[in-house]
Amino acid sequence: MYILNGHGEAELSTTFSNQLTKENIETEEISLLTTNEVPDDADFVLINAPSSDISEEEKNMLENYFDNGGKLLVMAGPVESGDLPNLYSLLSDYGVKSDNGVVVDTDHDHYAFQAPYILMPTIESSDITDPLLDESYYAIVPIARGLEIGNTDKDVNVTSLLTTSDKAYSKAAGYNLTTYDKEDGDTDGPFALGVDITQDENDGQMIWYASSYLVDDTYNSYSSGANLDLVMNSISSLVGQRDAVSIRSKSLQYNYLTISDSTSSILKLVMIGVFPIVYLAVGIAIVVKRRRANEAN
Repeated sequence: MYILNGHGEAELSTTFSNQLTKENIETEEISLLTTNEVPDDADFVLINAPSSDISEEEKNMLENYFDNGGKLLVMAGPVESGDLPNLYSLLSDYGVKSDNGVVVDTDHDHYAFQAPYILMPTIESSDITDPLLDESYYAIVPIARGLEIGNTDKDVNVTSLLTTSDKAYSKAAGYNLTTYDKEDGDTDGPFALGVDITQDENDGQMIWYASSYLVDDTYNSYSSGANLDLVMNSISSLVGQRDAVSIRSKSLQYNYLTISDSTSSILKLVMIGVFPIVYLAVGIAIVVKRRRANEAN
């Protein structure tokens, strides 16, 4: 795995790095600013959370690599300042538009921690995601850009891996948002948050997740390791190891139970409202029953 650098990319998280080592994936950093092409021995290239854009020359090298059977795994969400037009043109060239904003989802079943930008997307069925669906796992996707799949004259297949609800929209204010309410300039969803693009004529494949924090140790823990499973399954797909697409054994450190905001609200109502009322009613019934028994005696 070649890891692109030179654009303020984030360091690989400890859990992600350890899992790569366990699965015998060798990693090496690469700067396309100092070379003319992606090395021939690259099984795939990772672009992990860049904070600044790639150059037009780098974009052309990556596109040429993909068009000739190369594999790309990209995890890139909104940036705090500016935009990444050259990087995201890798998507738009294949019919996938990226909205320049932060996605919020107002459907209570599609976000967690009372924060509509910490998304719990619908996991669509695919070879990559089916193991998570079989085990009822949920991915946690924080601070994401919205992807919209359109038409293209390129000979590719585009598959959604993660999707928001119909109540999602992209906040044009990005990191500077001050309200979760929809404002002028915001873009209506639904959106894809992860896509799998495959070439028809060769083995080229690009898997793109629209968040820079997908394998962040904290959010991976909140998902009980589902985020890491999703990314490692993506890698298995890229390198052609379909039998390695699975749910991996979990560390005992995963002690979180992450639930949607709607489920959280129901549990609060039951625990704070329903249970006390039931106990009070039972207590009153017992007291009344005893008084009647005493009066009868």
